[in-house]
Parts: sequence; structure tokens; C-alpha cells
Amino acid sequence: MNKSAIVTGASSGIGLAVGRVLCELDYEVYGFGRDFDRRKTAEFLREAENFYPVVGDLLDTGKVCEQVKEIAKKSQVEVLVNAAGVGYYGLHEQLNVKQIQTMVRTNLELPLILTNRLLRVLKKNHGYVFNISSVTAKQSNPHGCAYGATKAGLSSFGDSLFDEARKYGLKVTNIHPDMTDTNLYRDADFTCSDEDGSFLMPDEVADAVRYVLTQRDGVAVPDITLRPQLHRIVRK
Repeated sequence: MNKSAIVTGASSGIGLAVGRVLCELDYEVYGFGRDFDRRKTAEFLREAENFYPVVGDLLDTGKVCEQVKEIAKKSQVEVLVNAAGVGYYGLHEQLNVKQIQTMVRTNLELPLILTNRLLRVLKKNHGYVFNISSVTAKQSNPHGCAYGATKAGLSSFGDSLFDEARKYGLKVTNIHPDMTDTNLYRDADFTCSDEDGSFLMPDEVADAVRYVLTQRDGVAVPDITLRPQLHRIVRK
């Protein structure tokens, strides 16, 4: 069997950038996402022979679990990247129930379930789990209480899973990016500044995954935080 990787949120942003890195490292990459028709995504798909898009709703838990099960049957899954993420911002009282549920299910429930379904395989293959968390997991987050809570939960899960499974050869890495130039802020009243040094690029976050995967077997990297030099945002 060829070594393979599963990446959620792979149709854009950090997930797509991570998928590109994994293809360069000769993994067969199964990328889960909603829309692979975006221009940059379509260009990448035309070039990447070892990237397989899996189109669908990541919150359709039963279907996603079945798809992951079938992938694990036909390939050697060594890497899981939990990159799908949703953010809604503002005063907590301004959020609606659906927005809160969507963040909890996408940012926290989905990674917990996928990791659960793949854990035996990943332990057997001495594999890797990457959680694309956020710097908000490490601080208080007025104007983003619920989003920060989901990311703090994800990071806590990764920390505990590493301690639980490290003796089996499993490596778990929480990656905590700061402001990154993606569409995460499409529903927010702020976005990245266009000033040089005030934001990260998806490829820079993906390079953190490359770094971990290219260490010798005895080295684990449980936590990586990436921040731009400047702290700048702009109001829309």
C-alpha cells in the first residue's frame, strides 16, 4: 500500500496549502472539502496527480466516517490533518445558535470523531495527527469567545492525545497560527491588514507540517506557534 494522508478543509486556505506540501512529500492525499472549483484550487488539481478531492459536507458525520473507512482499507493512512475551520466573531450575545453549533461541530467535534475513527490505524503506522488550531487557544478572546473556546478544546485534545498515544509511536502536533491570509474572516467585521509583516500566508503554516514530517523518528513536535511580526487588523 502507498502511504496516504487525509486533510480536512482541503479546498482552500491552510488545508489546501498542507495538501500541496503532502503531495510534494509523496503522500497520496485525500482532501475533504466543499468546493474545489476555485481558480487556485483547480490549477493545483490539474498539476497534482496524487491529490484526490473528496467533495461533501464535513458535518455529515456518518458519510464522512464511511469515506474515511474506505480510504483506510485501500491505502496506508499515516497522516491526519484536521484543518477545517469556521469562525464567527462579535459579542457573544450577538451570535445565533446555528453559528455556535457550526463552530463547535467543525472546529472540535469533527477532529475528535475523525481521530477516533483513524486512531488504531495511525498508531499501527506510527503516524501523525496535525490539529490546525489558533493562537486564540492560548489567550482570552473578547469578540470571539466561542471561536476561541473551540480552538482551546482542540489544542487540549491534541495535548492529551499525545500523552496517551506517544508510547505507540503516534505523533500529535497542534499548530497555532495567528492572523493568516485566508477566507476565515469572510463573516467577520475585520480582516488582515495589507501591511507587510502583519499576517501569515497559508504556505507558511503548511511549512510547519513539512518541518514535523521531516524530523527523525525519535523527535516529536507537540506545539508550534506562528505569529506575524506586526499585530495589525483592519475593520471592514
